[in-house]
Amino acid sequence: MEIYLDNSATTRAYPEVAQLVTKLMLEDYGNPSALHQKGVDAEQYLRQARETMAKILKAQEKEIFFTSGGTESNNWALVGTALAMQRMGKHIITTQIEHPAVQAPVTFLEELGFSVTRLGVDKEGMVDPEELEQAVTPETILVSVMFVNNEIGTVEPVAELGERIKRKNPSTVFHVDAIQAFGKLPICPKKMNIDLLSVSGHKFHGPKGIGMLYVREKTKIRPLILGGGQQNGMRSGTDNVPGAAGMALAAKMVCDHLEEYREHMYRIRERLTAGLEQMDDVVLHGRKGEQGAPQIVNASFLGVRSEVLLHTLESEGIYVSAGSACSSHKRAGSPTLTAIGASKAERESSVRFSFCETTTEEDIDRTLETLRRVIPMLRKFTRK
Repeated sequence: MEIYLDNSATTRAYPEVAQLVTKLMLEDYGNPSALHQKGVDAEQYLRQARETMAKILKAQEKEIFFTSGGTESNNWALVGTALAMQRMGKHIITTQIEHPAVQAPVTFLEELGFSVTRLGVDKEGMVDPEELEQAVTPETILVSVMFVNNEIGTVEPVAELGERIKRKNPSTVFHVDAIQAFGKLPICPKKMNIDLLSVSGHKFHGPKGIGMLYVREKTKIRPLILGGGQQNGMRSGTDNVPGAAGMALAAKMVCDHLEEYREHMYRIRERLTAGLEQMDDVVLHGRKGEQGAPQIVNASFLGVRSEVLLHTLESEGIYVSAGSACSSHKRAGSPTLTAIGASKAERESSVRFSFCETTTEEDIDRTLETLRRVIPMLRKFTRK
């Protein structure tokens, strides 16, 4: 029996989503820019998808833009805003624990002459709101802080951060990478003082290759993809109708049961953490209980390298991640674990377990049983 505990890397699409995507690829396959009926039908699907995403976020439809995924959404939010606002200032604030899809464009902007403040975090991965407020200056045009950390599941106080940013400098644009938060936690950009919000469909049972950027009305941002003028000229390229419609359906299915699913995942999380805490030489990272995200547990199994444990569990039909899936092929250590002060031994033995609403207690129990059996054996073989 397969146990999939790598849902923060990607989720399995809902069957209803797969059916809708297939229908739009085989039957209602028109280009929404076309003037004939096939195009009109496709445009209607696109309009419905935008309406669904706007309703979930309590936003306006004109504030919703479809992208190729979370990476594009983050790049557009950062680079597009920085280029649009550079005459007002060239200071950007972010944190040391952001996803590479934020870190890389920030570094790119730094090379273009922007100044960057990278805030540290405490041992649980929390940003200090007071430190952030103090870092905001009249030259600060953009702040980017993730909602939920993709490696250790820390939930940042984005509402408080947004309030402090706007109090210090109302002109500063606040971007939030909500890729691990959407579909897990309630999100209302306007109430949270969020100007830009990134979402990725495949993190909540939608298709891969589709994402979304919420752009609050009147936010200054330049398009990065130029061409045919789709999406009001803000993001050119033939619209991905199957992706947008599939993502919107998945979003509705998840958000219609948000509280129920969240409570279930918190129970699963508590069951796993309770079992891990009983094991010797296991260090848990992030915040405990409901102070952390419901779907992520990160643990270091001291004396066992992450990759070794990952493949051992895989041989037992259990799928986990060695840190972030987006950077697991790189040899550099985890910036997040480094930022929270994890030791080298902890960084080298860190494994992420991530769930969804279909993860069962039996899945967790079998995983714990397997860990209790294989960890002593692996430690015995790795001793010098």
